[in-house]
Parts: sequence; C-alpha cells; structure tokens
Amino acid sequence: MRQPFTTVTITEILSDSLSVRAISPQDANSVWFAANRGVVGLIDGKIPKIATVKYEDVVLNFRAIAKTEKAVFVLSIENPAVLYKMDVANNEAQNMTEVYVENGEGVFYDAINFWNENEGIAMGDPINGCLSIIITRDAGITWNKLSCDIVPPIIEGEAAFAASNSNISIVGNHAWIATGGKRARVFHSSDKGKTWEVFNTPMVQGNVMTGIYSIDFFNEKTGVIFGGDWERKEFNEGNKAITNDGGQTWQLISNGRGPGYRSSVKFVPNTNGEALVAVGSPGISYSNNAGKDWVELSNEGFYAIEFVSDSIAFASGSNKISRLVFK
Repeated sequence: MRQPFTTVTITEILSDSLSVRAISPQDANSVWFAANRGVVGLIDGKIPKIATVKYEDVVLNFRAIAKTEKAVFVLSIENPAVLYKMDVANNEAQNMTEVYVENGEGVFYDAINFWNENEGIAMGDPINGCLSIIITRDAGITWNKLSCDIVPPIIEGEAAFAASNSNISIVGNHAWIATGGKRARVFHSSDKGKTWEVFNTPMVQGNVMTGIYSIDFFNEKTGVIFGGDWERKEFNEGNKAITNDGGQTWQLISNGRGPGYRSSVKFVPNTNGEALVAVGSPGISYSNNAGKDWVELSNEGFYAIEFVSDSIAFASGSNKISRLVFK
C-alpha cells in the first residue's frame, strides 16, 4: 500500500490575468486549457501556445474543455454558447471549427466529457424544464440536444455550476451529472445518454449558491460529490458525500469536519478509490481514507484539478495554471 501524501509542490506554469476553470492534461508536462476573454491554448512545458477566439465579434467565456486522441473541444458558457472542435497533431491545434451553436434566453453550459473517441456529452443549465444535454456520436462533428421527454424534469431553482468543468463524470457506458441551487441531485445514464434517471442527495441545498460543484466516480459503483455553500466557504456540513451503489444513495462524509466549500474533487489514480484530492479557492485538501479524514496540504486556492498520474496533477485558478507534484 502506498504511503499517504504529506506535501504538494506547486509550480506555476502560466501567470496571466485570466479566470481558468477548465483544463485537460496532454501528458505529464503539458496541459490544454480554456478561459475567459476567449482564450484557449496549450501550455507545453512552460511554453504557452495561446489563441483568442471570437464568435461574430462576441468575446466568449470558456469554462469547459475535453480532449480525445485527435481533437480538443472547448465550450463557451452563455448566449451564444459555442462549441469548437480543434484537430490536434504534434501538440498543435489545427482547423478550429464551430460544431455546435445555441442561441436563446437562459443558455448557459457548464461541462463537457467523452465516453470514447466518438461519443461525448456536454451539459448546461435547464431550459424548458430540463437540463440542457447535448450528445455527439460521430467524434464531435455533430451534436444533438436531448428532448425533455428523455431527461428527468428539474426542480425550479435547480441548475449547475460552471466552476471546474467537473459536473460530469464518466465510467464505461455510464454518465453522472451533478446539480445545485435549490436542489442538489445526481442525474444518471447507464447507456451513454439514451435514458436517464435522477437521485436525491443529502448535500446542502436550497439557496442559489449551494449544492454540488463537482462529481467524480472511481468505478461504476463508487463515486464522490463535493461542493457546499459558495457564500459560506468555511461551512463544512452537507458539502461532501460518497456512494457505493452507483449514485442511487449518498452518505455524507466527515460532516462538520474537514474542508468546507471546494469546487473540484478527484480520486487519486491507482489508490483503489481510497485517496481523494479536493481543491477550491480556500486551498488543497487530501483524504487517504475515502473522505473520512482530511488534511490540508496547501492554502493556495484553485478552481479545478486534473490528475495525470498518481502523483502529478495540473490545477487552474484565478490568473494561473500550476503543475502539482504530491509526495
């Protein structure tokens, strides 16, 4: 059994006046990112390769990114929501094309993820009574929005947070989507988005900024949700929970103990679902026993974290992207 982490070394690889809430590692030394002010790019080592994207003279705000073997996808949040596909070869983006555009009142997209090279999913806030969910089956060339006949209805005031591109978790054919606001629930599909069900959670809910900010599954049964109350970041009740039955039921963990609000949580690879790292503006938190106990490894704030291996991750935040090495 590996030794628990006791320290994290943080090396800043991008310093810019950007809000970076979406990252996707290429390898242990390079990471794709999407940010506000229309900025997308790749940090290759410490060399930034950056582009600024406009749609019909509108500067877009990106908070969602996903990568397949041959392409990188970036999705802007609000009206108009625009999804771009960038072909990738030799750590270079080529042929950036619009593959989905949505205009209208209430349009707001939060996250994107892929099951495999051909099938992907993006989700956003509700329109006409259900979550906005778009699906691709042809490697991201075309995307189709699911009908509200397929997606379970939302509760009034229920939505999602574009805080870290981690509202969606995928394992095998499964997808789980986390919500917050007036209700904090988990939507689940076992067949790559063809059918859906929804489960209640014991997470703090009822106000605009409460609920689930991040979801991650270790396998088809074991998953974790994290969030809290953005307006009371130190509040550590009803802000973290775990499931062992695929999301049907959730049990609060370290309730009233450990970290408060965090915006991104991940299982540490190769730790059999035992080790967790959660980041947020208050700092970096670590558990070696499935969330029962936590230690604070750093008070440096981040919005999002993505692991490359069981000891290396990238994290992004306000004005920065950093490479993290855990020991």
